Amino acid sequence: MTSTRMTSPALHLERTPVDGICPACESTRLARYPVHSEGGWFDVVKCQACLHSIRREPASRLGPVLRLLSDTL
Repeated sequence: MTSTRMTSPALHLERTPVDGICPACESTRLARYPVHSEGGWFDVVKCQACLHSIRREPASRLGPVLRLLSDTL
C-alpha cells in the first residue's frame, strides 16, 4: 500500500534589496524583510553575506500575516 501525502505550497515573502554597505563585512548585499523574535515581529535590514543587523524596527503585531492574507483574497 502506498501513502500519498498532500502538501500545500510554502508561504514566501520576498526580501527587498536595499542600497548600502555592511559595516561588518563591507558587502553590498543588504535586504529588508520581516522576522519574528522574542519581542514579536520586526522589519529588519540585514546583510545577506554575514547576517549583520543594519536596522531593526518593531512591526505590527501580526507581522507579515496581513500581507500574506491579502495576497490570497
